[in-house]
Amino acid sequence: MGTTPTGSRWVIDGIAGVILWTEDVERLAGFYRDVLGLKVHSWQPTFVAFLMGDLRLSVGKHDGVSGPAKDPFRVMVNLGVKDIQAAYAGMRAKGVVFLRPPEHEHWGGWVATFQDPDGNVLQLLQQP
Repeated sequence: MGTTPTGSRWVIDGIAGVILWTEDVERLAGFYRDVLGLKVHSWQPTFVAFLMGDLRLSVGKHDGVSGPAKDPFRVMVNLGVKDIQAAYAGMRAKGVVFLRPPEHEHWGGWVATFQDPDGNVLQLLQQP
């Protein structure tokens, strides 16, 4: 728990959302909608939000972003799945190329790694 400059207490209690900035919202949002099957919460020309439980994964246009991700491994979004083998097969059938196929981790879960059209690295994560 932290304290603000005025002395009041504040607590960060989770992640509310993740935004992936891009120069081509239509292309990137189409990938998340059509290939990954995420449910669209709102769609505007420069910003699309997908609802995932209480979390929003959004794609937005940013004038400071151009081209593919320069360091795609810096931030990694983990997308939870119940059946990683089925998700892997379904995504491959839609043309997704995986950097790492599903592998069983030492901590008991499963992980598979892929990139979106902007080169951002994402992972499918099946909890143990």
